[in-house]
Amino acid sequence: MTVPMSVAIIAKNEARHLAAAIASVIDWVAEVVVLVDASTSDDTVAIAATHGARVEIEAWRGFPGQRNLALERCQQEWVFFLDADERVEPALKQELCDVVKTAPAQLAGAWVPRHNVFFGRALVGGGWYPDRQLRLLRRGAAHYDPARAVHEVATVHGECVVLAGHIRHLNIETFAELWRKQADYARREAQTFHQEGRRTRLRNYVGAPVREFAYRYLSNGGWRDGWVGLILALVMAWYAAQTFVYLARMDGGTL
Repeated sequence: MTVPMSVAIIAKNEARHLAAAIASVIDWVAEVVVLVDASTSDDTVAIAATHGARVEIEAWRGFPGQRNLALERCQQEWVFFLDADERVEPALKQELCDVVKTAPAQLAGAWVPRHNVFFGRALVGGGWYPDRQLRLLRRGAAHYDPARAVHEVATVHGECVVLAGHIRHLNIETFAELWRKQADYARREAQTFHQEGRRTRLRNYVGAPVREFAYRYLSNGGWRDGWVGLILALVMAWYAAQTFVYLARMDGGTL
């Protein structure tokens, strides 16, 4: 018996991860919708269709825009957002089924913790856990701000609960992937800052990376994850500075 919930996956060139993400939910939800970026060049579409998902191909409009479109295209009252490199763990499956079937009228969403896996290791420090994500949303009661280009969070009209079950996030497997992802996040963060009217100051090049390293490695116990925690704190600090490099370029290089 399936639970009356849609699972929405935003995907571009996700042939490597997509099948396992779909497999973690396809047997117990009413539908899986994979919203594919029209510029995708690998087998993402074929893999999604082969594994039972409904495929929607659309031009890229940013993560908030794609998520809003997914909310429109899904057919169930409840939508759970899952990334292609994520998996729903068994305990979370049971919780989601229970929440959707018994949700009171005032409930609009649910926060879900994630196990972030870097180089095969689920982290405990550095701000990477519990890393709660607002992923279960009631359609019609949630909307994403198009101006928020990175780390987008839905605005909901109603109450939210915090679940105990986890998403397993296969975050980073190689150093090349780490550099690529963080560069992308830094550019999108700079875009958000630019839209908000912020400008780069000289102090940002020192203050931002120092604060990020202190936050990741010291305040949030990144040291508990050994060499992985140290590397991640250093990389995150570097890209905190890079965000302001990108912002300065958007401002024409004016400090």
